[in-house]
Amino acid sequence: MNRKQKRLSIIAAGAVFLAGSAALVASALREQIVFFNSPTDVIAQHVAPGTRVRLGGLVEKGSIERGTNSEVTFLVTDTNASVKVRYVGILPDLFREGQGVVTEGAFSADEGTFMADTVMAKHDENYMPKEVADALKAQGVWKEGDPAPGVGTQTQ
Repeated sequence: MNRKQKRLSIIAAGAVFLAGSAALVASALREQIVFFNSPTDVIAQHVAPGTRVRLGGLVEKGSIERGTNSEVTFLVTDTNASVKVRYVGILPDLFREGQGVVTEGAFSADEGTFMADTVMAKHDENYMPKEVADALKAQGVWKEGDPAPGVGTQTQ
């Protein structure tokens, strides 16, 4: 084998190695490369208790209940299904009913409630996570240019 053939074989072996590595990483992250899961997705997947998940959707109207020691429970919905969320801590200032929210946490084994350790709310009255907007558009609940469902026309 001459120098040119050796160099070519090393480059080919490197390309095969990189392609194999990329394929392994992509397959390992296939289920995890999601910004969040909707309540319908979480229910359909039967997520095991203790598995960390990002849950996103709208805060259902009339579902916010404030408890003691900064405990808050509320329902996250995608208009098809709802999931009860329990959070202990200070909520973002823009958190309210009818608004888009993404929570991070895990389901509890005993209650089936989503125990959130992080709650992220929208940043202004026009923001809605793309996945939630797409899901609502697909259901015919929300159209581009309309205010998000449950959002009043008040400005801050």
